[in-house]
Amino acid sequence: MRASDIRKGTAVIIDGKLMVVTGADHNTPGNLRAKVQFKLRDVAKGTIQDKRVGATDDIQTTNLDSRQVEYLYSDNEGHVLMDMETYDQNTIPKEVFGDDILYLKPNTPLKALFHDGKLVSYELPASVDLKVSDTQPAIKGSTATNQLKEATLETGLKTRVPGFILTGETIRISTEDGSYQSRA
Repeated sequence: MRASDIRKGTAVIIDGKLMVVTGADHNTPGNLRAKVQFKLRDVAKGTIQDKRVGATDDIQTTNLDSRQVEYLYSDNEGHVLMDMETYDQNTIPKEVFGDDILYLKPNTPLKALFHDGKLVSYELPASVDLKVSDTQPAIKGSTATNQLKEATLETGLKTRVPGFILTGETIRISTEDGSYQSRA
């Protein structure tokens, strides 16, 4: 597959190692050749590394087994996911999810990608509904202007919301960039 077509969550084989793309940034600097800067997580070791390749270079990808799972809870050992078909519970190291865990509350369904029975990647839903646990009181006149204020959500995620959103309301958040979309 061409390097420019590879997106976040894709499993690739580089230097004989299975890696999962955790970030892909496509660059075309002026009149020079286009490059793609990948952030890769080594599945075996769990380490993160950067790799820059030409946009037209071929990268070997591998197929992953896709399954529906449900996020149950987090503890000191990691995050517990339940396979929706077999009801097996797997504890996943905290490094696999990173900050994306802030989008998940207990019993949230998501798609997990497995390679040889081991979770290597996941796909978050496009948006999630979370409750506002702390924000400033409503700002007078905030419906006429587009003023944003800081809000902390039930999972600990911090985002900016319109001034009319109050503590205790449930809002819809984009999992791509953490931005406010609407009231739920």
